[in-house]
Amino acid sequence: MNFYITYFLIAIGLFVFVAVFTLFGVYAERKLSAFIQDRLGPTEVGKYGLLQTVADIIKLIQKELIIPASADKMLFLMAPLIIFVAVYLGFAALPWAPGLVPAKINIGLYYILAIISIETLGILMAGWGSNNKYSILGAMRSAAQIISYEIPAGFALISVVMIAQSLDLQTISLQQGVLSHEKTKFLGFWDVSATGGILSWNIFRAPHLIIAFIVYFIASLAESNRAPFDIPEAESELVAGFHTEFTGLQFALVFLAEYAMMFLVSMVAVILFLGAWNTPLPNIGIVRLADWTTGTAWGILWIGAKTLGLIAVQMWIRWTLPRLRVDQLMNLCWKVLTPLAFVCMLISGVWRLWLM
Repeated sequence: MNFYITYFLIAIGLFVFVAVFTLFGVYAERKLSAFIQDRLGPTEVGKYGLLQTVADIIKLIQKELIIPASADKMLFLMAPLIIFVAVYLGFAALPWAPGLVPAKINIGLYYILAIISIETLGILMAGWGSNNKYSILGAMRSAAQIISYEIPAGFALISVVMIAQSLDLQTISLQQGVLSHEKTKFLGFWDVSATGGILSWNIFRAPHLIIAFIVYFIASLAESNRAPFDIPEAESELVAGFHTEFTGLQFALVFLAEYAMMFLVSMVAVILFLGAWNTPLPNIGIVRLADWTTGTAWGILWIGAKTLGLIAVQMWIRWTLPRLRVDQLMNLCWKVLTPLAFVCMLISGVWRLWLM
């Protein structure tokens, strides 16, 4: 009985975290976009406009749930829930600190890739169930985009898995810091596991993973429907994409899923490429900076800071680059990112053989 209560509380805690992050993320994006475009952003509701997103949520809760007369009611009602739950369940396998994982899954990365793929099904359900031509177009574009960009993203992640020899995200995290019991090498030559710090991170242990990281980050923008890959939600072409007909809490769930996906893909990038919850500070002689800044509280701080840093870059890109056309988006995926990611995967195989 205690087992079920524990996991119920963990589930509630993760949902609260996602909701609070979304409130913070929307406000932060408004302020960041205002700064980039030399505007003020939210200023009126609360001190510095801090309560603006709270007011928006209250407004969404009060809105009427409208179901189009010609819609498939079952698909229409289930779609937002499936979209959100698919992303939300991915948080179960993420390690937040040494020994702090909501659910211990030894194939955590495989689980995350599998579970978030269900989001595509929810998007197609939303478009088809709405019985709206704009929604169907948006859903088809979104499905094509997500499925296409899963290929280079998957190859980039496999490049890390081949180096780490594990699908367990906590094991991959441990290998990149002072707590590692496995010998690690910088550029394949000398042991850096004892000192910890930034040189223990995967992108420095195997420098070709820097390219894999860039490929994954670009692909993650497309999977999250973030600019310059927000074609499924292009206002000028599709009104609002697959969620054109959704109002109130249904729209809020779709919006919640987008920001949750931003955090999820960024945290996966941090875990696999940027040292996870490990400190960037090394041990230098008797100055044990890595030892002093490693632990549960420090781990949550480091992984949170790195993840929020990547999210800030996602927001920066959105308000800086113009939207790509569909043909440009597909050309980038199949002609640039996929070959690059495949080459990184081959290099990882050779790299691993060399270190054996």
